[in-house]
Amino acid sequence: MAWDPVWERVFNSQAWGKYPGEDLIRFVARSFYAAPDHGAVPILEVGSGTGANLWFLAREGFAAFGVEGSPTAAAMSRERLASECPGWDQGPRSGRVIVGDIANLPWPDDHFHAVIDSEAVYCNGYDESRAIYREMHRVTRPGGRLFVRTFATGCWGDGLGEEVGSHRFVANAGPLAGKGPSRFTAFEELPALLEPWQIVEVNLATRTLDSQREAIREWIVEGVKR
Repeated sequence: MAWDPVWERVFNSQAWGKYPGEDLIRFVARSFYAAPDHGAVPILEVGSGTGANLWFLAREGFAAFGVEGSPTAAAMSRERLASECPGWDQGPRSGRVIVGDIANLPWPDDHFHAVIDSEAVYCNGYDESRAIYREMHRVTRPGGRLFVRTFATGCWGDGLGEEVGSHRFVANAGPLAGKGPSRFTAFEELPALLEPWQIVEVNLATRTLDSQREAIREWIVEGVKR
């Protein structure tokens, strides 16, 4: 299963943000706001966590689907959606959140209009991550979209702690400490990592935390299934 049990402890002990990032909002708006019926646009997030992105999708009327390895996080997301987005999981085109393996998605080929990885797949090794992105490609319809937010090489945590693979470390300092293995991606790795997706846009987001000198570096990638 493409999920580290350490995240069950993390979700039980750490408060999480309630709102999606601006990059994801922009991606959804540019790709799907013009659709005449948002309810006919199913969107899947792998590693959906406590549901901040799913909440946004459901509030905007999209059919929001999530796959999460942590039962605690999945329950938290369902509770929030039920409270703040009544009816999100009801009706023939409703969404749902399941506890499952993001490497083996229980949906047929060509099902979703878009798939989202917002700092979830990075927890896996390079080969495992390639397989997950291929599985995400499988369940997306032709012309469907991909959104990826993943840590870049040079990010705080890269090179710190125990090395467990190529560009992969169990960080012992920074915001990734105590959260299992973290894989950091170089720009030149993106095409092969995301194959067979066609990359259409790549941006680098850089920020610091609490006036620290070390920076959080993340790739924001958009792709399309041809």
